[in-house]
Amino acid sequence: MRFSLVSAVALTTFSSLVASVPAAQVEDWDMVVQQDAAAALEWAAGAVSRIGDDTPVHTMTQWSWTDCGHPTDAIEIDSIKISPDPPVPGKDLTIYASGTVKTLITYGSYANVVVKLGLIKLVNKTIDVCDELANANSTLQCPIDPNTYQVEQTVALPAEIPRAKFVVQANVFTQKDEPAACVNLWINFLLPDRAE
Repeated sequence: MRFSLVSAVALTTFSSLVASVPAAQVEDWDMVVQQDAAAALEWAAGAVSRIGDDTPVHTMTQWSWTDCGHPTDAIEIDSIKISPDPPVPGKDLTIYASGTVKTLITYGSYANVVVKLGLIKLVNKTIDVCDELANANSTLQCPIDPNTYQVEQTVALPAEIPRAKFVVQANVFTQKDEPAACVNLWINFLLPDRAE
């Protein structure tokens, strides 16, 4: 469930904005690749530093995610699956998520979303969660009562996604500015498409 809120926000933002990245931001691909390697090492160091805290890293073929939230957050994630797996530029991406909402999520809830290409920030934006769910025609709409949910959400990925590795960081907050959810996504479009 946590990812369904975050996915509606993060992936729709990612898919709509990544295709419009100015060429000037990605002129020197060698530098981007070097920075991407540094970012991967930074991520690995962060993952190693979390050993023993029971936070699983969920790795798939060309994407992975971690739940960076806390047990006291308003939303607890159970699972995230996508189809096609791996994601394919220019195709619809369907996200299947399940989880538990522990506290009422209503109007005024928001998400801080950052999309990076290597160390370059492409997007750094605050989004109204309820508006984003409504605009995405999600099966989940505000107010969201405490309960267990299974959500299916489809977003269109632009065909023009550059062959690169992207990091999406999303922190969701309740209408009372309390932490609701946190997720980190790594999406690798460097590898050739295998799901076509």
